[in-house]
Amino acid sequence: MNNLVLDETILDQIGDALAGPGWTVIPNFLDTATVTELHTLAHARREQFNRAGVGREAGHQVRNDIRGDSVLWVEEDDSAMQSANARMAMLQQHLNRSLFLGLAELEWHFASYPAGAFYQRHLDQHRQQDTRVVTIVQYLNPQWQESDGGQLRIYLDDGSQVDVTPYGGTLVVFMSDRFEHEVLPAIRERVSLTGWYRRRAV
Repeated sequence: MNNLVLDETILDQIGDALAGPGWTVIPNFLDTATVTELHTLAHARREQFNRAGVGREAGHQVRNDIRGDSVLWVEEDDSAMQSANARMAMLQQHLNRSLFLGLAELEWHFASYPAGAFYQRHLDQHRQQDTRVVTIVQYLNPQWQESDGGQLRIYLDDGSQVDVTPYGGTLVVFMSDRFEHEVLPAIRERVSLTGWYRRRAV
C-alpha cells in the first residue's frame, strides 16, 4: 500500500460500515513495513510517554483499576508521522464527503499497554460532550498471536460482543457514541495508534 494513498475500495468499505452497523475491522490496513516503522518509532519515544488517566480537567486522575496504558499524543506537524497523518486526513475527507459528519480534526496518540494491563468497559464520548464522533485504532504489534491476548472487546447494539485481536496492521473504526468497549489484558506489551475524529464544539 502506498504510504500516502488509501484505496477507494477501503474508504468506501469504512464509510458503508459506519453508515450501517456503525463499526468495522480492516485487516492488513497497514503493511508489515509500516507496522514495523511505527512500532519502532513508538519505542524510540518511550521516555516521552505518560500514564493515561480518566476524567477531564479538574477531574482527571490516574486509576490503575480502570486503565493501565501510557500514551504519547501525535502532533500534526510531526515529520516522522507525515504518512500516518496523511492517511487519516484522507479518510477524514472521505467520511465528510460521504456521510456529512462534519469532522474537523483528528486527535490521536500512541498507546502502550504493558503485559497484564487493561482498560475497563467505557464509551469514548465524555459526559455532556459530543465532539468525538468516530473512533479509530491501528494496531502496531508485529507477529502478534491470538493467544497473546489484548483483544478489543466491542459491545454491539444487539447485546452481543465481538473481540478483535490486535494483529499488527489491523484497523478498527466505530462510532464513538454508540459502542462501549474494553481492552483485555495481554501477556506482552500491546501497542496501537488510537484516536478520534472530532467535530467542533457548538
